[in-house]
Amino acid sequence: MTHTDGPWPLATIVGRPMSRSIRLRRWQKEALDRLAEHDGPDFLAVATPGAGKTTFALAAVLQHLSREPRHQVVVVAPTSHLKVQWARAAARLGIQLEPAWSSAGGQLPRDMHGIAVTYQQVAANPEALRRHSGRCIVVLDELHHAGDERAWGTAIRRAFEGAPQRLSLSGTPFRSDTHAIPFVNYVNDEAVADFDYGYAAALEDRRVVRPVYFPAIGGFMEWSAPDGTLNAASFDDALDQTRSSQRLRTALSLDSEWLPAVLRQANDRLMDLRREQPDAAGLVVATDQEHARGIAELLRMRHRVTAMVVTSDDPTASTRIAAFAEGNLPWIVAVRMVSEGVDIPRLRLGVFATTTGTELFFRQVVGRFVRHTGGLAAQERAWVFIPDDPRLRQYAATIAEQRRHSLRRNWEEGEGPVRPEEDPTALDELPGEEEQLSLFQVLSAEVTDSSNQYSVFDADPDAELLDDEIDTSVPIDLPPPPPPGRSRGLVQLDGRPVAEVKRELRAINADLARQLARYTGLTHQEVNQRLNAEAGIRRIADAAVDELQRRIDRAERWMANL
Repeated sequence: MTHTDGPWPLATIVGRPMSRSIRLRRWQKEALDRLAEHDGPDFLAVATPGAGKTTFALAAVLQHLSREPRHQVVVVAPTSHLKVQWARAAARLGIQLEPAWSSAGGQLPRDMHGIAVTYQQVAANPEALRRHSGRCIVVLDELHHAGDERAWGTAIRRAFEGAPQRLSLSGTPFRSDTHAIPFVNYVNDEAVADFDYGYAAALEDRRVVRPVYFPAIGGFMEWSAPDGTLNAASFDDALDQTRSSQRLRTALSLDSEWLPAVLRQANDRLMDLRREQPDAAGLVVATDQEHARGIAELLRMRHRVTAMVVTSDDPTASTRIAAFAEGNLPWIVAVRMVSEGVDIPRLRLGVFATTTGTELFFRQVVGRFVRHTGGLAAQERAWVFIPDDPRLRQYAATIAEQRRHSLRRNWEEGEGPVRPEEDPTALDELPGEEEQLSLFQVLSAEVTDSSNQYSVFDADPDAELLDDEIDTSVPIDLPPPPPPGRSRGLVQLDGRPVAEVKRELRAINADLARQLARYTGLTHQEVNQRLNAEAGIRRIADAAVDELQRRIDRAERWMANL
């Protein structure tokens, strides 16, 4: 059986798709209208996690490509996993993005609408993208990452300053502390959005985001500080920032009893949730990789549940996250891999078990739990267990206040839910500790006041929610994407993105080249050079779908004649 006798005949070259009518959320339509009226190449949209920033951006890309069919698309995302996520989302609207693009070849793929890259890739070689950006719409996802390192912001500006349109997205308001972020308008160091859709507004609209509740778990901790002093404090005791950080680290230690007790409470609630939603899942955000593996072991040993551990040094992390999102495992433990942008709709419960102390990071984590999946109101709530640390308590209180105001009616006014004023977001990092960690020692940590865990934020966490069945979406006709580059049309394999089809074709080509090298005695380089010449391509990595298929045909013809 040849390779073309296998799954590949399911792939077909199809013509230009018809325009489609889809339903956008009201805020997405308003943002598109605002973008259409906007002057200048830069537009910053800030929308709460789970609200649908990706759909809004892709609708904007379709409209741009309909006006400029010769343009291409560059999506810049924070992580490799999100590149793949963007490519899959784009494919559902007929936009084909290549998440495996490398600057080594220098060219954008000719048979696709564009590419998805990371900020780190841009920083590594901004010139490779600069030469193309004059004919690209650029989508900068979670743009605040361009301020992570000074060199990143410089590279982003260098790569894309010539782009005719730059659409910047963020799920969290941000400001410039030390590293200014390109293509953003600042007023008093605060980024000013061209469109802003906050958590409270999303809750008001119903069926956009979930209400999130914050069980705040108290504790009493004892530890030996690096300066040799012995310390004992509860979360209610006032401490300076250094001692406060040490107290939190003590509570989260694998050597304490505080963390295992919280995991027990969280797991019990998750098991209750899985009775009504069998695939409900939980996320533990750990401090570091060793901490993450220790937490997974605690869950296995004490509760007989399996937790997937995802760390940044794992090359299969993106595949593992996607598998978890589609699977049925109850727990995933991560450090930062699942803190932002990653879409796992079945997440219903979280444990914030990290010493990372910024409100930006806290909001990013909470954003993993807010995505509405269309269930009843009672089934759409989420919980994030937090240490009752004053800083985290304040972060959660800000979000909870927005939730409370948006979920109750203003009966005196006779109006709908009250929209609270948006509180400014403080992004102050916990001070860097100069101490020698080897001198820090956890002595003990235990849970206190766990029976009153909701009182800080919710007088009645199980109170009935308002009607959640209001449809606030609006229909809109989106133009079809133009055929990309010089391909003969869009290629689909069971509805999968073209990038995935090309990856499969490259694998088939590699397998055939190995077989030919074995049967002919030629080197792999000699086989590849001959096949590339016969297929009319320079490099496999740059080949279009029809060229990859032609190379397979030449290889199979060669095999048949041996």
